[in-house]
Amino acid sequence: MVNTLIEYIVTPNAPLPRGHYAQATKANGLVFVSGQLPLKNQDGVALPEGLDAQVHQALSNMREVLLAAGSDVDKLLSVQIYVSDIENWPRVNELYRAFIGENAPARTVVPCGYLHYGAQIEISAIALSGAPIQ
Repeated sequence: MVNTLIEYIVTPNAPLPRGHYAQATKANGLVFVSGQLPLKNQDGVALPEGLDAQVHQALSNMREVLLAAGSDVDKLLSVQIYVSDIENWPRVNELYRAFIGENAPARTVVPCGYLHYGAQIEISAIALSGAPIQ
């Protein structure tokens, strides 16, 4: 039975799921973005080279999913960042701040060791959907 209270978000502008999950779900004015690896959707499982490129790609993937759900980075409520090496955290934080801007959602950073495909970062998020914040 399909739950009609939940909208399942799918966009070709971000990597399509490689398992049984949606890129995001939307319900009650909230968007829940699944973990976004730094994959380019047309490149299969190829990762960009270098930390900076991977952080930018993962953030861009998150943003594309948010846009598909009628949201954007200015509506982020909570962000979860998984890093394979905590030593990379200062640079990840710089790149994150430049991408997100002055918005400062709640955030969790988890040093986790190996990530799928050898990625250095994975990002999931919760955001508001709908009209811009007034």
